[in-house]
Amino acid sequence: MKRTRAVSALRWIAVVAVFAVGGTATAYGITRLDREDVPGLAAPTERLWEYPRLSAAPLPSDSPAPFADEDDPGAHHADLRALVLPAPKGAVEDRALRGSEGWLATDDFLAEYAEPDRAALRQTLVDTGLRHVAARGWTTEDGTHTRVYLLRFGTAAVADDLFHQQLARQGAPGHRVRGAERAVHDADFPDASGIAEIRRSVYDETRPYGAEHVRQAYLSAGDVVAVVLLSREGTVDTVPFVQTLALQTQLLA
Repeated sequence: MKRTRAVSALRWIAVVAVFAVGGTATAYGITRLDREDVPGLAAPTERLWEYPRLSAAPLPSDSPAPFADEDDPGAHHADLRALVLPAPKGAVEDRALRGSEGWLATDDFLAEYAEPDRAALRQTLVDTGLRHVAARGWTTEDGTHTRVYLLRFGTAAVADDLFHQQLARQGAPGHRVRGAERAVHDADFPDASGIAEIRRSVYDETRPYGAEHVRQAYLSAGDVVAVVLLSREGTVDTVPFVQTLALQTQLLA
């Protein structure tokens, strides 16, 4: 029953998030609604995080939106660092993930993965011409540790191939995240991101969990691949995971 309620909340949040960020419109925040107005939020632990108001990242003069660029489809002309979801209210930010001037070293991203997968993924990123990594991380009051990584490549075709062939394989992720060596495709999570141009694949750690429960998701959004990881001692709540993923998806649209 709890799973059904969570999926209902997921669908509702995804719909709301479609209106949260668009063009230069400002988002007024999902969490400004009362709990009784949100279907599926019966359990007190399944609470929404209060994110700051979000707006689309500014584009250079005369630059099109990523999926409106006929000459270079899927190209994000906005600063990649402006496309990363900010931390919610009350969270303690992991300043180390800001990197140097907002750019994270590739090895710092790769530290999320277990060996020998880490070495294999490192070579793949070299071969595919990874350009930049921008990231943000935070820990909320309930102990959930969130990390969001955006990886930019030379073309949308390269990013999409990495997503399908290396990261988001059917059944299980292509590379094992540290602490979640046993993870499978989350069949309860809809494959559709709500945006036709953005692909999504979501995985959940299988029981018994390690020291922490880890949930992970991958997005293919034009020339950008997003990696979203949430971990927590006990269980990662479904609703904030869905909310975080939905809002990051919107920022990449």
